[in-house]
Amino acid sequence: MRKLLIPILLITLSLTIPGEVFKGTASYYGQNYTGRLTASGEKFHKDSLFAAHKTLKFGTLVKVVNLINDSVRFVKINDRLPKSSKHIIDLSYGTAKQLNFIKRGIVPVSIEIVGTLPIKK
Repeated sequence: MRKLLIPILLITLSLTIPGEVFKGTASYYGQNYTGRLTASGEKFHKDSLFAAHKTLKFGTLVKVVNLINDSVRFVKINDRLPKSSKHIIDLSYGTAKQLNFIKRGIVPVSIEIVGTLPIKK
């Protein structure tokens, strides 16, 4: 019975459920990461609408709302946050700029799972 529960638990943790909403803080990647490969294998560009998350599947499309000014952007998860991170999402520089929090550096956000997009390598 135990051997059966572990795979089911792992599958459940990796599911993305459209409409599911999470709240926490967001940070952003520095511009110097441009050109590097993300954990999914896609090339990072500072102006791309990419993000890193601890557990969401690569290709998950999420709606990010800056809770201070209600700015909204849709981003694709294609990188991993370290498990030790205190933030729920790490956004590209371009996304942070569009959400108006470059000067703050960290901002409270909500993220809603919208769907999935393909990973392009």
